[in-house]
Amino acid sequence: MSVVSMKQLLEAGVHFGHATKRWNPKMGKYIYTARNGIHIIDLKLTAEEIEKSYKLVFDVVSDGGKVLFVGTKKQAQEAVYEEAIRTGHFYVNQRWLGGTLTNFKTIRRRIRRLKDLFEMEEKGTFELLPKKEVVGLIKERDRLEKFLSGISEMERIPDVVFIVDPRKEINAIREARKLNIPVIGIVDTNCDPDEVDYVIPANDDAMRAVKLITHIIGNAIIEAQGGVVEKYEDDEVVDLEDSNKEETTKKEVITGYHTHEKELVEEAKELTVEVKEHVIEVKEEKVTEKIDYNNFKVAELREMAKEKNIDKYSTLRKAELVEALENYEGDN
Repeated sequence: MSVVSMKQLLEAGVHFGHATKRWNPKMGKYIYTARNGIHIIDLKLTAEEIEKSYKLVFDVVSDGGKVLFVGTKKQAQEAVYEEAIRTGHFYVNQRWLGGTLTNFKTIRRRIRRLKDLFEMEEKGTFELLPKKEVVGLIKERDRLEKFLSGISEMERIPDVVFIVDPRKEINAIREARKLNIPVIGIVDTNCDPDEVDYVIPANDDAMRAVKLITHIIGNAIIEAQGGVVEKYEDDEVVDLEDSNKEETTKKEVITGYHTHEKELVEEAKELTVEVKEHVIEVKEEKVTEKIDYNNFKVAELREMAKEKNIDKYSTLRKAELVEALENYEGDN
């Protein structure tokens, strides 16, 4: 039995890629067509790749392996957190700390420090210390918890890393590659599929698409652990009649999708896709609030440039830093 249906993929908007002008040619084999300037991903291939990734995770977890979910972009943070908690595995949904995998001993020391701080608070040690010192300890604890809480129980490096958006999580991928840890990735049409070992071609900017695929990977873990697999339910599905009260949007009935597969055609004929609604949704999710970098100090700008891996950031003046950061935002 298939782990995901074509209807689920269509309803979640998994097939919507990026604008055609932003595509990576290496993703060409995963693209079905283009509509309204947006690439449409071949969902037959997506379903096949999900099956491969599902089997990998199932086999690894069946042998006692662990999975690390990584998704630090806004659209992925909730999904990776929920699935890691549901399955009892690990996650990183804030900034990836350099050395999380390749310098795991140091990370373990920071985790022990985090646990020590919690223990100090529980035992009442904070009450015996000067207020100023306690404020500093609480600040340290909160920062460590923010970045390390998802891996605080990870005693060794994971056996599989699941990534949302290789462009965003390139540092995590590089560390996993150095340690020969297989990487599964939700890869959009603007990404390089060669960065990951198991490519799931899909929309990585829509929360519904990310949640669906991440949930399926979570199901592989649950099944391998002997648990009951939960059916994915999308709480964000909009009632089409209600959404059309103010204006009637142009509908496109997908009847020719994957005409080379009769079974897929029959499923597609039953589903009316709100193309305009999905395109608007994708555009809205990709729009981020513009930051005025001129309001930041040079030290702050250099720190941001460092996080974004901007070349020679330490030698740039304020105006140059502002320009470099704005150009980076424009490219991403």
